[in-house]
Amino acid sequence: MTSSNTPFSTLVRTASHEQHMEAETSTFMSDLLGGRLGVDAYARYTEQLWFVYRALEESAERLSDDAVAGPFIQPELLRLASLEQDLAHLRGADWRAGLTALPATTTYAQRVTECALTWPAGYIAHHYTRYLGDLSGGQIIRDKAEKTWGFTRKGDGVRFYVFEEIANPAAFKRRYRELLDGIRADDLEKQRIVAECKRAFALNTAVFQALGEEFRLSA
Repeated sequence: MTSSNTPFSTLVRTASHEQHMEAETSTFMSDLLGGRLGVDAYARYTEQLWFVYRALEESAERLSDDAVAGPFIQPELLRLASLEQDLAHLRGADWRAGLTALPATTTYAQRVTECALTWPAGYIAHHYTRYLGDLSGGQIIRDKAEKTWGFTRKGDGVRFYVFEEIANPAAFKRRYRELLDGIRADDLEKQRIVAECKRAFALNTAVFQALGEEFRLSA
């Protein structure tokens, strides 16, 4: 139950904490960050991100004038072009030819699009879980990837994690949370948004589980 005394950004963060930890500690991500998987697993994960961010960013322009979602649509966050640079580096110039989405990824991307089309406040839940996660934990992934597979620091292969237009990530995240706190929604709607944040993390975890099946380490 929401409390009018608790900032909404705090409710969102605490409500999704358990799912966040589950996603971060998935077997696939643990194996990837632990250097137990090859660069092919990293490339496959990057491919899945492309489908999710295409869903997020194809919707962004349409929502830029929306009263609720509009303030969250900020061009300095956009990741699709960076993902495409990384995929060209990882898979070669014809990377699109071999691009396939896991069923779990398709489900995730479809939910993002569905929210964008029918429920802009729900879209914010997905926007928050992805972009603020990229600005935070994503930097750990970038550092590990550079060290494990020898990518140039903040260069091709890890450009997705480099927000060149955000000079001060901490200040940016603070402003983003202030937007959440000022969101135009009543308590019931806020509860629905919190539930959608949990769903977003669950959808993300399902992708990790599917990748874990694909890149299962022999016992």
